[in-house]
Order: sequence, then C-alpha cells, then structure tokens
Amino acid sequence: MHRKTLVPTTVAALLAAALAGCGTPQDAADGAATVVVGTTDRVAATKDAPAPLDPAVAYEAGVWNVLRQTQQTLLHIPRGGGEPVPEAASGCLFTDHQNESYRCTLRTGLTFSDGTPLTPEDVAYSLRRVLAVKSPAGPAALLDNIDTIETRAEHEIVFHLRAPDATFPYKLATPAAGIVPKNSYPAASVREGLQVDGSGPYTMKAEARGGEVSRIVFTRNPRYKGDLEVRNEKVALDFFGDARQMGAALDDGKIDVMGRTLSPEQSEKLTEQPEEGVELTEIPGLAINYLAFDTDDPAVKNKAVRQAVAQLVDRDDISAEVYGSTTEPLYSLIPSGITGHTNAFFNTYGEPSVTKAADILRSAGISTPVRFTLHYAKDHYGAATATEFKALAKQLNDSGLFDVTARGTDWSTYRPAQMRGEYAVYGMGWFPDYPDPDNYTTPFLDAGNFLNSPYTSTETRTVLLPQTRREADRSATTAAFGRIQQIVATDVPVLPIWQGKSYLAARDGVTGVEWAFTASADLRLWELGAAPR
Repeated sequence: MHRKTLVPTTVAALLAAALAGCGTPQDAADGAATVVVGTTDRVAATKDAPAPLDPAVAYEAGVWNVLRQTQQTLLHIPRGGGEPVPEAASGCLFTDHQNESYRCTLRTGLTFSDGTPLTPEDVAYSLRRVLAVKSPAGPAALLDNIDTIETRAEHEIVFHLRAPDATFPYKLATPAAGIVPKNSYPAASVREGLQVDGSGPYTMKAEARGGEVSRIVFTRNPRYKGDLEVRNEKVALDFFGDARQMGAALDDGKIDVMGRTLSPEQSEKLTEQPEEGVELTEIPGLAINYLAFDTDDPAVKNKAVRQAVAQLVDRDDISAEVYGSTTEPLYSLIPSGITGHTNAFFNTYGEPSVTKAADILRSAGISTPVRFTLHYAKDHYGAATATEFKALAKQLNDSGLFDVTARGTDWSTYRPAQMRGEYAVYGMGWFPDYPDPDNYTTPFLDAGNFLNSPYTSTETRTVLLPQTRREADRSATTAAFGRIQQIVATDVPVLPIWQGKSYLAARDGVTGVEWAFTASADLRLWELGAAPR
C-alpha cells in the first residue's frame, strides 16, 4: 500500500506546479472501467425535505457534491485551489473599485444537456429563484447581497450588489449559483424529487429505495462546454449506511474508492497495517465540528453557562480518545490553514478547569447542576459521533456542575428540529463553501444565518463583517477577523471542538484521487480514471 498526503487548498495552490508531474491522472481511454466511489453521505427525499437536490434548497456537502457534477457555475475553484476562475463564463471581473458591481461574460455555444441553449437570462433566473425560494436551511444567504441582476447583449450578466463584497466570486463558484433550465425548475418554489438537470460535465440517474438514494450513475455529458477536463466516461457513486459497510464493499471489489467518510478505526488500521493493492490518501481538512447554543433557551441563555461549558471541554481528550489521528483540537471558528486563524478560545480559557468553571457560574449566580440535553445527529457525521457526545457529556457531568444527557436523532428529523429552535445545545459540522475566513463567520453570526441562531453581536454584524468584505486583499482582514474570534470566545454562541482531516482508500489503478477530493470536502469526479479491469 502507498500513502499520500494532500495539502490544504490554501497551500495547494502554491505547490500545484510541483505536484503536476506526480500522480497526474491520464485521460480515460474508450472502454475504461466505470470508477465506483463509495460514500456514507445521505441523500433522501422526505416529507420535511422533499427537494434535496434542488440548488435553491441544497446546503450539505454530500448533496453539493452531486450538484457539482451536473450543474455549471459561472466560476469554479481550480485544481490545486486558489482564486475562482471562469467555468461557464469566459471571464468575470469587478467593474468598480468598491467591489459592488461584478460582470461575467458567458462562453459561446453553451447548452443544457438536452441541447437547449444556455443564456444570460438562464443565469439570472437561476440565482433569482434561490433568493425567491429562500429556503430556511438553504444557501440563499450566500446570494442575498445581490440587489439586481442585469443581462446585456447575448453573453453578459452584471450583478449589482447592495454592499461591497470581495468574496462574491467565491460564492458564484458554489452550487448555490448552479445554472438550471427554466423549463425544469419553477421560479419561486422547489423542484421535488431526485432528478437534476443542468449543463455540467455529467448527466445523472439516481437509484433510490423509499426515497433514499442508494446509487447515482454519472455519465459524461457530450454537450458540456466549460473549463473542466473530464477524464472518464462514467462514474458511479454508491451510498452506504456506515463506514463498515463501505469498507466491506471495498474488500469485496464492489467499489474502487472509499470516499467520505472512513471511520477512525479504518484509517488507523490502513495506516498501521497496509493492504496490498490499496492506496491510502490523507487530506488535511478544512472541516470543523462544534457545539451550538440556542441563546434564547432558558438553560443556556446566560452566557456564563456557555462560558463554563467552554472552560470544561477537553478537546485534546476528544481528539485523542475518539478520533485518533483524524482530528486535531480547534480553538476558533476559523480553522488553521485559513487566513486570520487565532486560538481565541485557548487564549481566553486555557486548559480545562473545574475550579474556573465553578467560579464563572458562581459569579453569575447560576445554581448547579445546570441541566440540558446534548443533541447530535447520529447518522450524518460518522459513526464516532455518538462516542464523542457521550464523552462530552461525561466531561461536563464529572465536574459536578452539569447534569446533561447525550441524545442522538436521525438527520432527517434532527436538522428541521434544530432549525425550529427545539434544541438548547446541539452538535454540528461545517464543510466550507469556499476557503475564506468569511465563510467560517458569516454563516454563523450574520442575519439569516445557517443555524437560524438568535444570537446577535452588533459589532460583528454592522462593523466587522462589512469591513472584511470590502477588502480584496484578504490578508488585510486579519485584525477584524481576530476581533470577531475574540467576541465569539467571550459570548460562546458556538463552541469549536475539532478540525478534521480525511482519509481515502483507493484500489491500485485508480488515478486522480489526489485531485478528486479536496480539503474543503469537494468531490470532483471528473478527475478520476481507471485502467480496464
């Protein structure tokens, strides 16, 4: 077995040229075998979420990874990372010094997979419907700074923004800005079901049981015109209930790649006991895991309670005992590897201390033990989540200051309940939409945030975040993001726990694995190739 380590997106751009001659995938020859990729992500059409693959609704890493294969965006993040480059567009740029007007020119000859021409009006329609649908748990917040969209001549689209936003090109590179055909997607409501239409590198066909997807077959779109080089004719994505089932499928030769997510035990075993014919790839990740608090809930409304939790949680123990080498402790919303990262929580609280936590509660007049439930999604972030939350509950209860219970719920029920404010304290994970500190702060702290959180920091919303968006030079935002991280550490609306990294296992003969999976958890199936079996 060979083992590779990938660098994070923010660093990879600097090394792309050096890596290009090492492991670069080759074009798939006619007749090459279909590459089969395994995943433990879930995609399901349910009563609460009948339109999981509609880009106006979709806002999960696993679902976005379906849309990336099938729907074009004006821009995309290039292989190796860096700033967005044209995809469906032939060019894009800000046309003013304030970063408030952004113009794109479409490539000529674009069509949807059914042959219908793709026009600037389709682009405008697609983004306007995301804002019109405005799904509470969806990605509309990424686009809500758009004031108007203007189409010009045959190929131009101009976005007029309400306020300066240097990160807008990154947002246009996300599936939230996926271009859809008007005849398939209603203007102000969702498209239910499991079908996806677009102009991307593949067409797709989903197989489902009881509304839950079991397999998606992606077939190369012969009409695709864009910046991506497609290195295969067909890729299948197989969905598994857990990492154990996915591992068994690799052992049985039913899949070629174990994708998201290997269990910590599998990663450790493949590292320490290499298997012949299997290559393990390590991807230092930009995903984070955290506790969030409903700051209006009586149990945690007083920030002293949240501060006491922050003072007690032992991240080192969680990382070492639950996740092994697959995570590292995280002391800020902004992870290491992203501009502006600080260890704000460690700087504020230091090492875990029962004495300090007791002092915090006593000074605020809080009676102990404080009681609440730690909620977590038992089928969304991996098999180790239950163990993690039992460990967190034990840490808090062993202090004598808390009486908490850990409770797991299926994601299909969990996420709607969380959005309705039914949980005082709950666990979530975050896979970045784009590798910028804005995407680790705005989704949690701004109005209309991803968590539907009632927490408000006026300084953050009205001064600091707008200030960072005016800066085209992202290194100039360090001071403002440093202040935001300190505010979060003081008020504790969220409590970062760990930063993850990923491991992928692929059979010998599969090429492009090092490019197909990114530190941001993006899946790029067009990079994969395989020799005939």
